[in-house]
Amino acid sequence: MLRPAMTQMITKNESCYSLVIGVAKRAREIATELYENNQILEEKPVKTAVDEFARGEYKIVEASAEDKGVQL
Repeated sequence: MLRPAMTQMITKNESCYSLVIGVAKRAREIATELYENNQILEEKPVKTAVDEFARGEYKIVEASAEDKGVQL
């Protein structure tokens, strides 16, 4: 798969920084799962995570101000 553009993976209401954080967290999960199952990495976890976000398998869900503990 070709590298998807960031603008194709997020909507106008979503932050590109949120996508980066989401991809990083998912990549860490992938690496941990493979390590715990004693499996060998076939491709880098970040590439796998980006592909999963591009296919729509994972979505960015941002916490509301109440969830963050911020008072407005």
